[in-house]
Amino acid sequence: MNLLGDRDIEWSWVASQMPSGPGEALDFGPGGNHLALIAAQRGFNVTAVDLQPVHWTYVHRHLCFIRGDILEVPLPKENFALVINCSTVEHVGLAGRYGVAANRLDGDLEAMNRLRNLMRLHGVMLLTIPVGKDSNFAPLHRVYGAKRLPRLLDGYALEREQYWVKNNRNQWVLSDKQDALAREPQPRLYGLGCFVLRRARV
Repeated sequence: MNLLGDRDIEWSWVASQMPSGPGEALDFGPGGNHLALIAAQRGFNVTAVDLQPVHWTYVHRHLCFIRGDILEVPLPKENFALVINCSTVEHVGLAGRYGVAANRLDGDLEAMNRLRNLMRLHGVMLLTIPVGKDSNFAPLHRVYGAKRLPRLLDGYALEREQYWVKNNRNQWVLSDKQDALAREPQPRLYGLGCFVLRRARV
């Protein structure tokens, strides 16, 4: 078994849960996906931030790109009505990938705190992450389980959650939270957690 099809699950979740604009949106770590374009098409002014350059095959007047570290790039506080955080936060602070030179043990938690401060009150975050027993497969990614997942979501109101795991035919199937978080992950095989979060009043 492997992660084949993981982006189908994650991207379809984000697209299906995305609200309509207008407003400001932040796509954190867009990589090669088209979620920022979907947000722009839905009426948002979108700022995409990534450590690596992006190579979009399109230009949209409501879509701009900033290359930089989410923990350092200057962005206005309490500005974004929507944050797209699709398979990105699990990499923050792990040296040796995406040009990251220094380890930050809690870089992922710092990033979630920074993103919360950038969101408007009651703003929405669409989050997808690896889930299973708590693990750190540096320099690849973290996996979130019963201990670290609550820390990651601290300060957010959880509106909706969905969990997926692979069956013995290497197909993604819906799972309950308990089973998904109890599974032993591997560097290239883990469950997926999909969340709709709102910035709480903290």
